[in-house]
Amino acid sequence: MSSLAYLILSGRKLEGGIPNSFAKLCRLRELNLGFNSLSGQLSDFVETLSKCAQKTLESLYLSQNPDLSGSLPDLTNFLSLKHLSLGGNNLSGRIPESIGQMSKLETIGFDGNSLDGVISETHFSKLSKLSYLSLSSNSLLLNFSFDWIPPFQLQRIILKSCKMWLSSFPKWLQTQKNYTWLDISDAGISDTIPSWFWDLPQKLVGMDISHNQMRGTVGNIRLEFAPRLNLSWNQLNGPIPSILSKASVLDLSHNNFSGAAFFSCATEDSNLTFLDLSSNHVSGELPDCWIHFKKLVFLDFSNNYLFGKIPTTMGHLFSIETLRLSNNRFVGQLPSQLKNCTKLTLFDLGENSLSCSIPEWLGASLPNLTILILRGNQFYRSIPPQLCHLTSIQILDLSMNNISGTIPKCLNNLIVLAHKGNSSRIIQHSYMTQLGELNFIWHYEEEASLTWKGVRSKYKSTLGLVKSIDLSSNKLTGEIPSEITDLVGLVSLNLSRNQLTGQIPPRIGMLQELDFLDLSRNQINGRIPNSLSQIDRIRYLDLSENNLSGKIPIGTQLQSFSPSSYGGNPLLCGLPLLRTCNEEEKGPRQTVLVNEDNKDGLISQGFYISLGLGFAVGFWGVFGTLLFNRSCRYTYFNFWICFTDWLYVKTEIIRQRIRNTR
Repeated sequence: MSSLAYLILSGRKLEGGIPNSFAKLCRLRELNLGFNSLSGQLSDFVETLSKCAQKTLESLYLSQNPDLSGSLPDLTNFLSLKHLSLGGNNLSGRIPESIGQMSKLETIGFDGNSLDGVISETHFSKLSKLSYLSLSSNSLLLNFSFDWIPPFQLQRIILKSCKMWLSSFPKWLQTQKNYTWLDISDAGISDTIPSWFWDLPQKLVGMDISHNQMRGTVGNIRLEFAPRLNLSWNQLNGPIPSILSKASVLDLSHNNFSGAAFFSCATEDSNLTFLDLSSNHVSGELPDCWIHFKKLVFLDFSNNYLFGKIPTTMGHLFSIETLRLSNNRFVGQLPSQLKNCTKLTLFDLGENSLSCSIPEWLGASLPNLTILILRGNQFYRSIPPQLCHLTSIQILDLSMNNISGTIPKCLNNLIVLAHKGNSSRIIQHSYMTQLGELNFIWHYEEEASLTWKGVRSKYKSTLGLVKSIDLSSNKLTGEIPSEITDLVGLVSLNLSRNQLTGQIPPRIGMLQELDFLDLSRNQINGRIPNSLSQIDRIRYLDLSENNLSGKIPIGTQLQSFSPSSYGGNPLLCGLPLLRTCNEEEKGPRQTVLVNEDNKDGLISQGFYISLGLGFAVGFWGVFGTLLFNRSCRYTYFNFWICFTDWLYVKTEIIRQRIRNTR
């Protein structure tokens, strides 16, 4: 074993510390123990290896061992070390300046730890061979002099979450001419981007400068490949250069870009797979040129000033999975060509001025829809029964339109809503891009803007847990179909501000997952079903402004809500309302309770039979044991004899104390 030169045991589920036998590996050149569950202090690992391998070791990979802790020791004794990967551990403290003396280092990976302190020029003073630097996701402050010229030419620069001194743009980047990847996102930069920065290396594969406060316009860019560009969450302004459409991934969201939609109709197929222009000041009509964007998986134009009709050529987006056009000024009908986008999982057209009946093809041709948002438009006529074919739907929002007619009884065909829970808190998508000769797989998490308890909020990290139907603020009539109570996975149900009549479905208590229920401002009559009191998770309830009558059922939840939840129902009585119930409103206690519970489907004749059988089994389980088992009988009665003796003694002691105090 002493002659071993390469030891690669990554991803083998190893645990514990480094074996003492590693001290005998005198010819070791590469040690790879990454992606395991090793624990202990890093200094112990280094001390063991330094006993024999300090002159031969060239590559040390210990990344992704979350229980490997401690501070970074002095590594200058490892005279041949070229590759040092310690990312994704639990290391803390400062990075020693002595690392700058390790002149043979080519790669440094310290990302994803808890390192802190200041990084200065001294840390890199002799690292002329360094080509890979990753310090991201720590608490480091980079403080370099304004005119510092690094001794290295980096190929990958990954400094996410490393803060820049004085929040200024790092001028030393001007000296780096060969990098293929640059990440200075969330670096606290509040500065104008200098013009020289846009003279990007021709072999650029990816750039992320997002989540800063960078100002300025995007300059002239040359793109040799189709890179991944993320400029989101800054304060960039001006028009969007058309050259950016040659990227494979382009995120310009949450900036101040203005002008018309940037791209002219392409004459050849585009490599663009991800395009996010949301939350800018882009205006005008969308060009009808989408026939060449067949690789596009994600498209978001939400929160802009676009108007006109939705282009018919969007029906050629055969790979599209997420399409957001919400909060613009689109008018007219939905082009029927969109039915060709059969991979769509999220379709958000909310907050526009679209005016047409809800197309039948939404349910008939888009079977993968998980989230459908048509909120805040001018859709009219009835809800087509074809929407019941959306068996994967998780969020259905048709609120604030002019939809009339009745609620379809077939809603119980929405299979995902008819099952409790979900396998994941998030909704994640994967897609592939080709950058040069390499293929990369990327991921993005879905998000959606929903109205919850009267507040519009964005959901992302918990979106997978949300199961919701919102048909509020329309012109729906008729009764609430009893079939809706089959959707036992529903977390939110909003049918408020319609013209619904009839009674609340007696089996409403079957919706045990409900957190939010709003039936307010309708014409619903009758009594509140007893089963509603059985939903113990509900935190928001509004039954106000209806024609409900009788006593509010007793239950810990129903009495905990504000009286306003029941206001506008003059014939309702009982807590939390101040109006007490007379005998007629209470109804014959036993008869009404039994009849209503039968309607609710929660207490039936079988319940009472089970109750009797349970009592009989429980009684004879105890009494029979005492009758036929002598040892149990002696133990049982001996316990009670001892207990009564103890109780008698305690009583006498207390009585004597009281007498003595007198």
